[in-house]
Order: sequence, then structure tokens, then C-alpha cells
Amino acid sequence: MSITLSTPSLTASVRPLGGELVSLQDSAGTEYIWQGDPAFWSGRNPILFPIVGSLKDGRVDINGQSFEMGRHGFARQSTFTLTDRAPDFAVLELRESPESLARYPFPFVLQVRHQLLANGFSTTFAVENPGPAPLPFCIGAHTAIRCPLLGGERFEDYELVFDQPEDADTLLLTPQGLLRGGGREPMLRGGKVTLDYETFRRLDTLIFQGLRSQRVSLLHKETGRGVSLDFRGFPMIAFWTKPGAPFLCMEPWHGCAAYTGETGRFQDKPHALTLAPGEWKELTYTFTLLNA
Repeated sequence: MSITLSTPSLTASVRPLGGELVSLQDSAGTEYIWQGDPAFWSGRNPILFPIVGSLKDGRVDINGQSFEMGRHGFARQSTFTLTDRAPDFAVLELRESPESLARYPFPFVLQVRHQLLANGFSTTFAVENPGPAPLPFCIGAHTAIRCPLLGGERFEDYELVFDQPEDADTLLLTPQGLLRGGGREPMLRGGKVTLDYETFRRLDTLIFQGLRSQRVSLLHKETGRGVSLDFRGFPMIAFWTKPGAPFLCMEPWHGCAAYTGETGRFQDKPHALTLAPGEWKELTYTFTLLNA
């Protein structure tokens, strides 16, 4: 089952499996969300919870016990419950289950609100701790934007443009998907990154933290058409694609993959959040269509 959202200028589709917004079309019928293709990647817009990225040896230490969890956590493979909706928004909810407790031994409430805007959409994550103990978690998005958007264009015709001048290195991953302690490579100079598949063939993912910018745009260099992502409140931003694939994932993160030398304890993970009993945390990212 899918849930259709609409405004006079936009149509979107939300799927309870994974709680994802899986389609966004403008009034001309242009699709902005990658529709998935197993030849490259079958995903579209997965929610990363309660971890982001890979764990060291696939396991994490929680209160002295070792738990196994796959890359990016289990929310993306879980079925959410629709709790509220209107023509232009939907709210979906995920709570603990026997299956989740075997991997993540906490009661939790994860609400996801997808809201169509005048020229884009916002997604809000709200995490609540209904339990008696502190709740550690990481959360992030993995939104795959079609790139190129139109016929006759190439991936290399696009660039990433940040809203502030930047001088930043990308963090580096091992072949196992772990962050290399101290591993960096110069990448973001002057606030722009020109896209090419060779970069992603060599590095897999571009990962930045501590940027001045709160917004980044994926733009066609000549026409200025594309999307802008407001990721304020998220301390990390990542970009990923498969070489040759016509999409770019734009990923605001609060958390990241394990470092090769980390302790393995959940509470020590960089940018992990911890909620006291009864506490909740809300984070929003927003995509705006440009020159559509």
C-alpha cells in the first residue's frame, strides 16, 4: 500500500514499509526521487535508525552486552503505522517489537512526518524515549535524487554547491564500510564539488562534518535546475552513488559508521544522541526544487 500526497504543484508517494517518501513529481511529471533498480541499487529513500552506517564486526556494545545489527539499522526494513494524514502530509510511526528488541534492547517511538511544501518537501524525525532507561540512537536520511534529471544530460553536468565557502576534507571508509581513524582527503574547496563517477569509484562515499553550511544544492551547471537540501541540525552530510548509476544520495546524518579504533560502545559513537526517560528529539530536513 502506498499513500498519495498532493498539492496543486506536486505529487508524492509515501510507503509504510520503511516509512519512506518514495516519489516526488512536479506538475510537468518530472520525477525527482530515484525509483530503484537492482542493477545499481534497489533503495530509494531509506530512513537510517537506530544506527547510521556499519558497525565494527557488525556488533555494538549496549550496557556491556553485544548486539548484532545490519548497516543503517532496521527501520528501513520495518513496517510503519500511519497515524495521521491530510492531502499534503502523512505521519508514520514505528515502535519496538520483539524483533527490534533482540537487536536494540530499548522501547522507543520513531515518528516520521513527510510534508509537501510549495516547491518541495520536508521530512521530520521525532524520537521519543518511553522507557525507564536512557535511549541512545543515531538517525539519518539517504534520499536518492535522480541525477541527471532530464534526457540528454550527464551525471558530470551536475555539481554540489554549498551555501557557505568551505575548506573541508572528506572522511575515508575502509572496504568494510568503517571510518578510518585520521583518514581524510581534500575534497571541498571553495564550496563546490563537481561530480564524476571516478570519485565515487575510488572513495565510495563523500562524508563531511563540521561544515559552516546548512544548505547544499545539486545543480545542473548550465541550467541551474536541481534540488536544494537544508540539513541544519545534522552535524554530518554525505553523498553516495554507484558508478554509472543515474542518482545521487544526499544524506544528512546524526551519527556515522563505526571508526576502526572505536570502543564499540553505543554511547561512544560520534554524534550519537541520548534521550532521558520521557525526553524526545525532533530533526527536520527539507528539499526544495530549483528552476523546475
